[in-house]
Amino acid sequence: MKKVLALVLALMLCISLIPMASAEGPIKVAIMVSTVTHGWVGGVAYHAEAYAKELAAAGTIEYKMYTSGNAEEMSAQFDEAKLWGAQALVIAPQWVGMEVAAQAAIDEGLAVVAFDMDIPANGIYKVTGDNESMGVAGAEYIVEKIGTTGKVATIEVPSSGSINELRLKGFMETMAKIAPDVEILHYSAPSFAAADGLTVTADILTANPQLDAIFSEDDETSIGALQAIADAGRTDIKAITGGGGAQTYFAQIKERTDVAASSALYSPLMIKDCINVAIAAVNGESVEPVTVIPSQIVRAENVDEYIDPANTIY
Repeated sequence: MKKVLALVLALMLCISLIPMASAEGPIKVAIMVSTVTHGWVGGVAYHAEAYAKELAAAGTIEYKMYTSGNAEEMSAQFDEAKLWGAQALVIAPQWVGMEVAAQAAIDEGLAVVAFDMDIPANGIYKVTGDNESMGVAGAEYIVEKIGTTGKVATIEVPSSGSINELRLKGFMETMAKIAPDVEILHYSAPSFAAADGLTVTADILTANPQLDAIFSEDDETSIGALQAIADAGRTDIKAITGGGGAQTYFAQIKERTDVAASSALYSPLMIKDCINVAIAAVNGESVEPVTVIPSQIVRAENVDEYIDPANTIY
């Protein structure tokens, strides 16, 4: 619990920004999040609106929340936000294809802050966790548990764009350095949802009678994978990774003794920093183009420090 509180403080202090209204009054911020496909996305929406309400009550911003299920829908919402008079857009897509709409908004003078995804637009701001280091940590954890030989399956989510690319890059490059003899088998899931993790892992287990570990990029994917392992009665898998910060996965890390599990913490609380960046940019303050918030590794030895019974969202 102490680590959870420390993380919250770190996230709020990681950039030296005190949100203030502009001289003309509250700043109009449009906050665009994805339709909830898994708990982490729900956590992003929850923390975004909670913080926006706090700032609105203080007279710092006016805000509108939008949700969308794909790039086309979110792009259309940019136009709605402009008609409303938005001065800044805080966007948290879960898919590629936002570059044209983002560039158009920037060219029209709006501050655009992307959460957790590389969007190729000139002048965009980005707030993210350290995706590549999550892959590095996953590789190190797996090698710690299985050694420098064996067979590892990856569960990748290509639709998540740079999130998948960076986490996989960190994993693959680290494995090549520390365990080049490990055989790596690549599998893909359509999303990070637990149901997709269950489905793809069932396929992985069917295709591979013997497997030593699974590199999963997300906690909820890992929840589904662990269910598939239990359903199949497999005892050969020694380790699985994750990422995000799901309380339900933390419980699995604590309780499962058959598979060693870890998570690279990647808190949805970072959306608050996106809003702070947007406010600062509209106010003409100097803001770094990219803000990277370091990850922390949760494993059996320290998981009790991260379990928060009050957190029922994610």
